Amino acid sequence: MTWRVEIKDTARKELRRLDLPVQRRLLGFLRERVATGEDPTRLGKALHSPLGGTRRYRVGDYRLICRIEHATETVWVLKIALRDEVYRR
Repeated sequence: MTWRVEIKDTARKELRRLDLPVQRRLLGFLRERVATGEDPTRLGKALHSPLGGTRRYRVGDYRLICRIEHATETVWVLKIALRDEVYRR
């Protein structure tokens, strides 16, 4: 089963601010690990309030905050940031 990965505009903007090797690593993770897996929930950790309903993927020092829609088999990337910054509003 292949999942579709969609990146929200805000996350895309955050991604563009990163160095090219970091961008490639994050996109490679999404393409090779998340999109090709049977269930993307097995890789990430469920988050709780105020980010309830989302999952966190750890890629080095970076975190990807995602929402998974099982009905459409889509993983929405909502936020990309360093570990220290990702949970701040």
